[in-house]
Amino acid sequence: MNIIWGILKEYYKTSNKLIIKNLRFYQLIFLILHPENKDRDMKKIGEYRKLLEVDNTATLKDLKTIYRNVMKDTHPDKFINDEAGKLEAEEKSKSVIEAYHFLVSINPETQEKYKEEYTETITKSNIQDFYLEKSILTVQHLNGVSYEYMGVPKNTYIKMINADSPSRFARRHIYGNFVYRKAGEVMQD
Repeated sequence: MNIIWGILKEYYKTSNKLIIKNLRFYQLIFLILHPENKDRDMKKIGEYRKLLEVDNTATLKDLKTIYRNVMKDTHPDKFINDEAGKLEAEEKSKSVIEAYHFLVSINPETQEKYKEEYTETITKSNIQDFYLEKSILTVQHLNGVSYEYMGVPKNTYIKMINADSPSRFARRHIYGNFVYRKAGEVMQD
């Protein structure tokens, strides 16, 4: 769905806001028809914490120590003569790496480190585009920075689509109300 949405959005990039809203309407229909995606990402945070055996008070130092210890036990290179064990260790390692990077990105220390950049982005840069996928709202700003907000309900997304100003709606109802992380930056030419 995301690929189709990206192609349609690129095709209609120069068109007016009404066409983009109609495209978002079709995305909403998809979300309504696929309710199994609901709340998956809030569960993902819990699953990642369970995988690394940490709670929400873990510091970056704790996460790094735990990550290194888990990787020592599950690294594929430990299974030289055991192909089945090596494949299982590769899968476990991928899960651990993904969990570690995700938890570091939403850690309060990481967010504090980038708070000034985040505050400047959400106050001075309007929203260029936004979409909801599996209860993660991705917001792309005009300055090229994107943030993901976890656990955003579908009805909040619908209200954001129908708002006269998505930027104003986000300042009032999204920012500060959901767990977020920096999703990336668009490369400038």
